[in-house]
Amino acid sequence: MSIALVIPDRDVSRLVAELNQRLPDVVIEQWPDIAQPEQVEFAVVWKQPAGSLADFRKLKAIQSYGAGVDSVLTDTALPDVALSRIVDPGLADDMVRYLKTMVSVYQLRLDRFIHDQPLQQWRPKRPRPLESIAVLGMGALGQTAANHFIKAGFQVSGWSRSAKQLTGVRCYAGVGQFEDAVKSADVVICLLPLTKETDSFLNEQRFNCFKPGAVFINVARGAIVDDRALLAALDMGQLQAACLDVFRQEPLPAGHPFWHHPQITVTPHISAVTNIQTAAAQIVENYQRCQQGQPLLHQVDMQRGY
Repeated sequence: MSIALVIPDRDVSRLVAELNQRLPDVVIEQWPDIAQPEQVEFAVVWKQPAGSLADFRKLKAIQSYGAGVDSVLTDTALPDVALSRIVDPGLADDMVRYLKTMVSVYQLRLDRFIHDQPLQQWRPKRPRPLESIAVLGMGALGQTAANHFIKAGFQVSGWSRSAKQLTGVRCYAGVGQFEDAVKSADVVICLLPLTKETDSFLNEQRFNCFKPGAVFINVARGAIVDDRALLAALDMGQLQAACLDVFRQEPLPAGHPFWHHPQITVTPHISAVTNIQTAAAQIVENYQRCQQGQPLLHQVDMQRGY
């Protein structure tokens, strides 16, 4: 019996140390150096290469190393076993800290003043009148963000695929109610999961539903946004500014127009970062549940993709 870590292009030495301490009798191996693939019963993955799990003939379960599983599900050779994801309450705290900071940045127009500094332009302006926020995606992170902004005095609407109820939030559901959710929002925050239905969901048609001059913040997944449609919405004034923490390709390639656009703020996918100790504890518990034939914690609905 062994655990395989299929997490390329990332230093996982601290994770290995945590797992060795918590599971001293279990072999922990790192892909691609798997000595005995036939012994692997549990795999921890993040952006694993397609087909990299195919040799694990005794695999019983897969654990995503993050809260999302979209990169896992793109593997067409994924074994037909249970899949779980990390759920970390600390991620929600980190996400809210990031979002409230960025909303403050746009309220105070710091994005414009930072842009003006190298040009030596002195253009004082009053704060932006940001009063209403729309949250796209009303899962755990979306609801936490919505609750924060309600308490901070904002008017908040929420949109999701299925109907939700949250005190103080005007909730909308389904494609037919998308425009109602965003048309009055000064800030639109994307916290949608990436699924087949949400790939390129925010396209020209949906950006046109936004309130003219709105600010857009994406902390979900880059592929939810049609990049060309976003750039066009900014250039035409439909959007006033955009903060992007996630991208179709990460790291964001050199020369990508997002790097140089004066109305876009780029951050390197840091709005919520997995805590190694929290992740290790959940990996261990799910490994033990797997060995005991129990359901995994935070198991993914494979049909919905989250």
